[in-house]
Amino acid sequence: MAKLNFGGTEEQVVTREEFPLSKAQEVLKDEVVAVIGYGVQGPGQALNQKDNGINVIVGQRKNSGSWDKAVKDGFVPGETLFEIEEALEKGTIICYLLSDAAQIELWPTVKKHLTPGKALYFSHGFGITFNEQTGIIPPPDVDVFLVAPKGSGTSLRRMFLQGRGLNSSYAIFQDATGRAFERVVALGIAVGSGYLFETDFRKEVFSDLTGERGTLMGCIQGIFAAQYDVLRSKGHSPSEAFNETVEELTQSLMPLVAENGMDWMYANCSTTAQRGALDWWKRFRDATKPVFEELYESVAAGKESQRSIDSNSQHDYREKLNMELQELRESELWQAGKTVRSLRPENQSVKTEEFVK
Repeated sequence: MAKLNFGGTEEQVVTREEFPLSKAQEVLKDEVVAVIGYGVQGPGQALNQKDNGINVIVGQRKNSGSWDKAVKDGFVPGETLFEIEEALEKGTIICYLLSDAAQIELWPTVKKHLTPGKALYFSHGFGITFNEQTGIIPPPDVDVFLVAPKGSGTSLRRMFLQGRGLNSSYAIFQDATGRAFERVVALGIAVGSGYLFETDFRKEVFSDLTGERGTLMGCIQGIFAAQYDVLRSKGHSPSEAFNETVEELTQSLMPLVAENGMDWMYANCSTTAQRGALDWWKRFRDATKPVFEELYESVAAGKESQRSIDSNSQHDYREKLNMELQELRESELWQAGKTVRSLRPENQSVKTEEFVK
């Protein structure tokens, strides 16, 4: 494995150079990878494996929207697309990619098909880490591991089609066959990872739940809303408030940070922006760090997982979710965003030469 040094902290990672696709194909040549669930991560992971020459099948409920999507994506009923139990029986590696709530519900069915030597694959440490809440306890004679792409299934697929890779973590919970490492790394390469860094199930889910509630989704939406509201209350137009809050960040600055780092982005903006950012970033850190501490402790104590299980298992969960999403969608902030996005050059149907005329 390759070694990376992060300011004195050394990590071992697996790159595509040292574990190329040809090696992954060799490791998986006798496996049948059954992707159970075709919702968030399922399509991207299944299609990438399929395109990479892996023997992958999909298990999904017939006559569902996800079944129809799998057919549209090229999976053939009776050949590479099956009802869930048939896929579980055929698979030697079970990619358990249902939602956390659905994993709990289906677990008794999955468990009875985990015969000795098979492997149980996750992309999230939730079910195993919080097994007292989920009841997901694998038998001792199967491999149990995870590959967690650091992004959505949509991003995983999009980057794969662009010839790029999305970095992933990997972890081994149980090595019953002695082949868990080569199996998990081969799958990590096959699903389209950039490089793979090691973690464990507990750390994966703790960081993941913190990130989702924090800078990836919850915190960023809160910061967007706060700055937008302040600008609007001070008399700025919706267009100005949205562009200064979201559009410039996502379309201009974050791509630069992704390519070169925050220090490079600071060094290549105006001196006024530099001074302001350098003066204020530590105040924002100090103001939000106590919230992140509280958030992490809530995750570690199992409060966030229990809330997710309790909420997502309610019969009217979808209706309540749609109401909460509607609140976001209909807010002035994101209505302004919808309008601004429609005015991006790539989204306009009017050709440039028509303006010239």
